[in-house]
Amino acid sequence: MIKLRIAIIGAGPSGLSQLLAFKQAEQEERVELVCFERQSDWGGLWIYTSQIGIDVHGEPVHSSMYRHLWSNTPKELMEYPDYTFYYHFGCFLPSFLPRALIYDYLTGRAKANNLRRYIRFNTTVRHVDFDDNKKEFNVEVENLNTGSTECLSFDRVIVAIGHYHVPNMINIDEVNQFPGRVLHSHEFRGADEFVGLNLLIIGGSISAEDIASECYKFGAQSVIISSREEPIGYKWPAEIKTVPILISISMNSAVGCKLNNSS
Repeated sequence: MIKLRIAIIGAGPSGLSQLLAFKQAEQEERVELVCFERQSDWGGLWIYTSQIGIDVHGEPVHSSMYRHLWSNTPKELMEYPDYTFYYHFGCFLPSFLPRALIYDYLTGRAKANNLRRYIRFNTTVRHVDFDDNKKEFNVEVENLNTGSTECLSFDRVIVAIGHYHVPNMINIDEVNQFPGRVLHSHEFRGADEFVGLNLLIIGGSISAEDIASECYKFGAQSVIISSREEPIGYKWPAEIKTVPILISISMNSAVGCKLNNSS
């Protein structure tokens, strides 16, 4: 029997689920499985690291996870039917859990099914194309530890690399002249570094509101949330205010911000 060669790119929750789905076929020797993961461990975006910017291999840091994040999705919507939270932890848990418990649960399922043996860590996929004549995929990979590259052939390729790891920065006039720190939420790792400071957070969705709330709890002096949409209407503490979207920053005698309502 000719085995179907399957490559899975990414060992986050989606990639690990694909590995498990094909595991029985691999044990029956119907497929050959290999998973390529750029990071040194599994978990994808759920991996917490204090690193930002570029990692030790010169690659962009993948994870956007911050230290004290709590899931805004009930665990009941994340739960695998074949591997429950109760089975993993041996007790009942509340619906909303901290980052560390979610990561432990996701990777616990992978450990229980011995999926690590299929994964090539610290290996990034540089290029994928399809050979119409041979009817197969050519996958070029690089070992980040050694710098060596190789081209491998597969019958199927599953891309499970996620889509929330590339920062989407907006253009703001004069922002480069701002004397304070400017960062994307992708590089936010904890609110403890903003104690006593005045913060402007641009964006009005879940990440902006969660970061604003966390910074307030850790002791930020004030937090302003600037967004395109009308505020949802939360009863924020006095230290948190909502304003229209930022247009430009003025660097005259004092730092000023122009909003889209001309204020």
